[in-house]
Amino acid sequence: MTERAESTDNDPLLAGEVDMRRTADSSERAYNTIRKLLVEFTLKPGERINEVQLSRSLGVSRTPIREALNRLASEGFVSLTPNRGFFVRSLSTEGLLDLYELRSIIECAAFKLMCERAEDSEIDRLRQYWEAIVDGYRDQAPDIILAEDEGFHLLIAELSGNPELVGQLSSINARIRFIRRIQIEHPSHDKAQVTSHSAIVAAAVKRDAENGMKLLREHIEMTVSATQQALKDALLKVFAPGNGADLKRRRRARDT
Repeated sequence: MTERAESTDNDPLLAGEVDMRRTADSSERAYNTIRKLLVEFTLKPGERINEVQLSRSLGVSRTPIREALNRLASEGFVSLTPNRGFFVRSLSTEGLLDLYELRSIIECAAFKLMCERAEDSEIDRLRQYWEAIVDGYRDQAPDIILAEDEGFHLLIAELSGNPELVGQLSSINARIRFIRRIQIEHPSHDKAQVTSHSAIVAAAVKRDAENGMKLLREHIEMTVSATQQALKDALLKVFAPGNGADLKRRRRARDT
């Protein structure tokens, strides 16, 4: 043990590698912890995130905290305001319908182009992707359901052969991911919707663009309705009367 420590001290390259690994581990631990605080509403929507307090609570420096928050910002869970810091994303239906409408347009266009352009072997990738996850899909944790669902729809965009569609859909996903994560865990989430994925795959294999686009539109419309209900319930849960202690805590965090 002593020999290993001495060899590390005598080798600056090895010592640097160990430090980088420790920082990466701390960043990953900070990311997982903060993400859990967000999805469980321990950190409230609209609240300013106190990096110093998080650093103390997790027993890590501010560097891995900042790395974790930047990662969460790229995923749409928090937002960064210049000169003010990071804030928890607000729960709001404002602009939600516009984003889902745009998502529907992009995904339908991608499906049509996939049917026209993709090789049989490429469309088979979509079939294989879905068949690999469909059996246990309903019983997965919300984070896994969300990741697999995004992967399914992004694969359709990729198979369209138009990278701009992939970029646009990825951007929309980042803006609605936090809200979708809430919806997936809500009782209104209809896990039977997975059957629509199977129907979409069947339409792709047949290169039935019209039916596939119709199925996608219906699938997204069902998601919008469920998301609106989930948001209403989440707002009631977070800001219900009697949560005065939470309000005081948010004000202290904001003013720190």
